[in-house]
Amino acid sequence: MIDLQYLTEFIDRAFREDIGDGDHTSLSCIPTAQQGKARLLIKEAGILAGVEIAEQIFHRFDKDLKMTTFIHDGSEVKPGDVVFTVEGKVISILQCERLVLNTMQHTSGIATQTNQYVKAIAGTKARLLDTRKTTPGMRLIDKEAVRIGGGVNHRVGLFDMILIKDNHIDFAGGIENAIDRVHEYLDAKGKNLKIEIEARSISDIERILKHNRIDRIMLDNFDTSLTKQAVELIAGRYETESSGNITLKNIRDYAVCGVDFISVGALTHHVKGLDMSLKAV
Repeated sequence: MIDLQYLTEFIDRAFREDIGDGDHTSLSCIPTAQQGKARLLIKEAGILAGVEIAEQIFHRFDKDLKMTTFIHDGSEVKPGDVVFTVEGKVISILQCERLVLNTMQHTSGIATQTNQYVKAIAGTKARLLDTRKTTPGMRLIDKEAVRIGGGVNHRVGLFDMILIKDNHIDFAGGIENAIDRVHEYLDAKGKNLKIEIEARSISDIERILKHNRIDRIMLDNFDTSLTKQAVELIAGRYETESSGNITLKNIRDYAVCGVDFISVGALTHHVKGLDMSLKAV
């Protein structure tokens, strides 16, 4: 589950954005004390995510709202399924409705797409990774959805892993300089972070292997033929990760090359929400 403080800050910010100085439509139409009930109805097949977040949203807005869950995060759902019901003040339910739906549709879309990629590489050694290509302000939520869909969370941000990419290499004056400077920095700061470096060619891999002192090599925009050659060259010395222009159609071709990881930015930056609605009972 996502860190509660992070989730609370997200919920509060989202309510401020949506409600402002009041939900004037509901306040004008519905008596303040009126009680009611609504249900979350699935309208499209997929993998469910965001139920636990929805519960936090309802509770944060009105602690007297009661949510009864029938289907949990990670479950396969189909049109007509009722995920949960929520009971309490009608005005509270209406003010929570859009935030709950936006969050659940978005996260279920990520989980559903992730699950499709995971199934595509089933039976290989490759594990599916997410990236930092997430919705601003929702990174931990997006990454939790990837995890629910069966993927593996890569680095959370710029702070928890070293990833030396092409621009770092070019600005540092080459692969060797970049690696050396990273180690000097980590030693000076007393930090122990895993080091991954991007390779753009077989020549880059040869230079990296000669210089050593890294943990993983990212094969950036390699075709499958070059990927096989790279995996053979690295031969278990370091972890390998394929990245760049990998789609649902070609991901298995990369997986069978023997890479350890495959990262796909589209898991979180190219998402179609799963269709669902919150309807009055």
